[in-house]
Amino acid sequence: MATDPKIPPQTQDTMPGRESEMTPAPDWKPRFPGVGKMKDKIVLITGGDSGIGRATAALFAREGAKIAIAYRSETGDAQDTKKIVEDEGSECLTLEGDLGNRTHADDVVKKVVDHYGQLDTLVINHAQQYLDSPIDEKLSDEMLDDMISSNIKSYFYVMQAALPHLEEGASVVITNSVNAFQGNDSLIGYSTTRGASLAFMRSMASALTAKGIRVNGVAPGPIWTPFIPGTMPADMVEDFGSSTPMGRCGQPWEVATAFLFLAGPDGSYFSGQTLHPNGGMIVGA
Repeated sequence: MATDPKIPPQTQDTMPGRESEMTPAPDWKPRFPGVGKMKDKIVLITGGDSGIGRATAALFAREGAKIAIAYRSETGDAQDTKKIVEDEGSECLTLEGDLGNRTHADDVVKKVVDHYGQLDTLVINHAQQYLDSPIDEKLSDEMLDDMISSNIKSYFYVMQAALPHLEEGASVVITNSVNAFQGNDSLIGYSTTRGASLAFMRSMASALTAKGIRVNGVAPGPIWTPFIPGTMPADMVEDFGSSTPMGRCGQPWEVATAFLFLAGPDGSYFSGQTLHPNGGMIVGA
């Protein structure tokens, strides 16, 4: 059962933010015993240190996967996630750095394959987000370049690095956003990059499905992750998500289940598709 904790005003001075500083703490914990849906799978989760990435790492570990997480610089959060995965009886490799650098993206995938001997599932989950309303005042070159590098270019780099290691039966799941489908006048640059990542997911599915590699996406609505205090002023964070039809924000564990469905055997007839954990917002598929 999902909880609906009251979210007080708060903000952070970094993007992405730090889960360890959020009040209340995001709820990442899996709800049910594992049944081996990811048994013996090697999974790389980018942006795996916190938020949706952390919840997905915990759930996949419970289902039998060994995990590698790539993250930008939030080492404390990454170490917390590593312990969470290990407490599930699995193993977690942590890899720090900017995936917008092609050399680093190549190195991350190489380290995963060198360490585990294979790569079965790729979850591309990292991103950058900035408020940019009004756009003529707030969307600086630095902000735009950061989002394009993180949300578009790095997706190509990670996918290109991973492809030689993904065999028939492999799966890729890409995090998107409700904003790719309905837009957002306060997140114009971010929404634009999410439109690009949606097209990227669908194009990669067209390219790879015939090879036995499924590519799908998850487009969350308002989820309580470090993105939120890392992006918004304190007054906008208060009661975050209350405008959804369900009247609350989602928790990371509620999104991780969509990743498990698409990556695992239950999603075997899905490719090029998007799941929408967004609290009841109706959007085009």
